[in-house]
Amino acid sequence: MEWWIQLVAILGSLILLMISGLPVAFCFMLVNFLWAFFLWGGFSGLEQLIISMFGSVSTFTLLPVPLFILMGEVMFLSKVGPKMLAVLEKWMGRLPGRLSLLAVSGGVLFSTLTGTSLASVAMLGSVLVPEMEQKGYKKPMSLGPILGSGGLAMMIPPSALAILFGSIGEVSIGGILMAIIIPGLLMATLYALYIIIRCFLQPSLAPAYDTPSISLREKITDSLRYLLPVGGIIFLVVGVIFLGIATPTEAAATGAIGTFILAAFFKRFNPELVKKSAFNTVGITVMMFMIITGARAFTQILAFTGATKGLIDFALGLPLSPILILIATQFVVFFLGMFMSPLPIMMITLPIFMPVVEALGYHSLWYGVIYLINIEMASTSPPFGMSLFVMKGVAPEGTTMGEIYRAALPFLYCDVIAMALVLILPPLALWLPGLAG
Repeated sequence: MEWWIQLVAILGSLILLMISGLPVAFCFMLVNFLWAFFLWGGFSGLEQLIISMFGSVSTFTLLPVPLFILMGEVMFLSKVGPKMLAVLEKWMGRLPGRLSLLAVSGGVLFSTLTGTSLASVAMLGSVLVPEMEQKGYKKPMSLGPILGSGGLAMMIPPSALAILFGSIGEVSIGGILMAIIIPGLLMATLYALYIIIRCFLQPSLAPAYDTPSISLREKITDSLRYLLPVGGIIFLVVGVIFLGIATPTEAAATGAIGTFILAAFFKRFNPELVKKSAFNTVGITVMMFMIITGARAFTQILAFTGATKGLIDFALGLPLSPILILIATQFVVFFLGMFMSPLPIMMITLPIFMPVVEALGYHSLWYGVIYLINIEMASTSPPFGMSLFVMKGVAPEGTTMGEIYRAALPFLYCDVIAMALVLILPPLALWLPGLAG
């Protein structure tokens, strides 16, 4: 049987199961079992599949996943975010759209602690949106910056999705965590520039208001009290990897310990916090590991059918330049992002795209950064981005989904610009991993 017929049959059965409403992880599991049974010789094939699935998650390199998730749960449940935001606000001065800029800077800060965009959007939205509404901010400058900056959790370590990309795409986890830092900060800078320029041109979107005069001494004192400990957590995660002191797994462990110490520092540490954070971490980790096992097995089945080699030969034989083929893969991801959440997109596309990218001779870390920016856009892309629905839950009563969609669009445009810059200037992604050795 031709490889493309088998590929269509496998993807078709997967799409039918997903349309039925079955959870994505179970869809992949059923497809894997079905085709392993038919292609690998019945029950002996299923036995081989189970051995392969066990091997895909029983690896030391995946240990950062639950530890980074634990970090995010501890920070979210300890509710230390409002104090940090209050300190950041004192440094905003009289900049146009100061609360919107606070959302961006807060998004960067929380991204180093949570690792998941949904938690970041929920935290920023619940804290900042009521104050923005009270100060007369219009929805493009209240909802939009939070949606945009919440997605930075995927682009600034610790990023659970970056680790999943490294695992599914068989790319260095430490390398991809380093590679996303500069592009993530670039995205935040583009958000801030957009906010300042638009608020300067349309002051009514973010009306100015009187702010109390705060001495430099008070700002520095509060920063040392509330922000310096967060800097310590960032060093325990990113700094130790960059300096070569620890592996990503060891850095995740030191970061997790650091978040518990931080919660105790702010007097939020208690048995209930430990219980809830551990319980939530186990639930999310099980879901992610099921996704990893499904994606790895899916990759092996595609390789067995010859679909992987066939796709590579097909891509190399197209009368297109390699860069156009790479851009075409991003259009596929962007289209899927309008209807699916990031995890299913990664499971479907990475087993197909990564061999093609490597065959075309592109650096996997560079492609990974472009891919993750695109995946970040999926969480805020209308009509079904998950962050959009989280924002609906914390937005003021009467806010429509149409208003949320329109608020998100300018920040999606900023993401496209960031993606284009990384595409044109690969050192934006590769300089820091190269510097870290």
